[in-house]
Amino acid sequence: MALIFVTSNRHKFEEVSEIALKHGVELEHSDTPYIEIQADELEQVVRPSVQQACALLRQPCFAEDAGLFVQTLRGFPGPYSNFVFRTLGNEGLLKLMSGEKDRRAEFRSAVGYCETGEKPRVFTGKVEGTIALETRGTRGFGFDPIFVASEGDGRTFAEMPMDEKNRFSHRARAIEAFFKWYKQREKVRG
Repeated sequence: MALIFVTSNRHKFEEVSEIALKHGVELEHSDTPYIEIQADELEQVVRPSVQQACALLRQPCFAEDAGLFVQTLRGFPGPYSNFVFRTLGNEGLLKLMSGEKDRRAEFRSAVGYCETGEKPRVFTGKVEGTIALETRGTRGFGFDPIFVASEGDGRTFAEMPMDEKNRFSHRARAIEAFFKWYKQREKVRG
C-alpha cells in the first residue's frame, strides 16, 4: 500500500519521491486541503496539520513544513516562510538583508506522520548556510535561489540538480529520518 504524502506543493512531492524511491517506499500524492495553523515552531504547525489530513483521508499520511531561519533577522521568516515568499519573494528578502554582513541562515524541515486514532510523530532536519547576495539558479523553489548550504560548494540550492540537493537538504534529512523509522516499524509489524 502506498504511503500518502499530503502537500499542495508539486516540487516538494518530486523531491520526496526521489528519496522514497531510494528507500523502496511507494508514495501517493494527495493535495487534500487542511488548515495550517500559524505558530513559531515548525513542529507546532505540522502536528495539527497532519492530524487533520489523516482524519479527512481516514488513512495514515504524512505532511511536511519547512522554513528559512535567518540569523540577523532573529529567525525570520521561519515558519512564516511560505507567506513571506509569496509576499516579498527572494528579492524582498535580499532587500531586507541589504548591507548585512552576518548572512548566516538555516533551512529547517518538520515531517509529521499520523495514523487514525494516534498522536502524530514528527521528524526534523536542518541544514546551515548563508544568504547569497543575489538570486542564482533556476532549479528548486521558494528561497532555493538565495540559500547557499555550508556543506555545498558555494552554489545555491537552485543551482543544484535535485539529486544533489537531496544529499544534504533540510527536507531530505527529515524525510530520511521518517522513512528509516517507517520502514523499521513496517518490518516489525510484518
